[in-house]
Amino acid sequence: MSTTQSERLRHLLEPLVASQGLDLEEIAVDSVGRKRVLRVVVDSDTGADLDAIADVSRALSAKLDETDAMGEGEYTLEVGTPGAERDLTEHRHYVRAVDRLVRFQLTEGGELIARVLGVRDDGLDLEVPGVKGRKATARGLGFDEIAKARVQVEFNRKDKQDPQDKRDKNDMKEEEEEA
Repeated sequence: MSTTQSERLRHLLEPLVASQGLDLEEIAVDSVGRKRVLRVVVDSDTGADLDAIADVSRALSAKLDETDAMGEGEYTLEVGTPGAERDLTEHRHYVRAVDRLVRFQLTEGGELIARVLGVRDDGLDLEVPGVKGRKATARGLGFDEIAKARVQVEFNRKDKQDPQDKRDKNDMKEEEEEA
């Protein structure tokens, strides 16, 4: 039974990433000429801030240095998060996408853009935005009906304010009052 380098790396690194409170989402080894890059993508239900990324990067680097998992020769280790427009492939990805707008490619053909309201074992509860003045509608969608799903970036969502934005404005207001 043969295993690929990515599978061996996943087996080696996944417990270490989990011990940092993160999920190992992806591993890729790319070679360009003599240069090699090991890309590791991590995430969690609460996201991964720069401190968490730095901590896991140091831990992965130390583990890789003590093994021969990357073989001989130099390589660059890059650790990051999936980014704003991420593909949803696991149940946990859908849970993390609650309240986000998602573009679904349907197995029967066509596509659907809807907001994820909830996640069940067998599918999703969605809100499909209204078109041309129509009201939004609720809809269920089974996982077996989804060929592909990707989170959409929303720049001007008017009905929701980021809690971080509220906190920052309140902090600024308090600082102005203290000055």
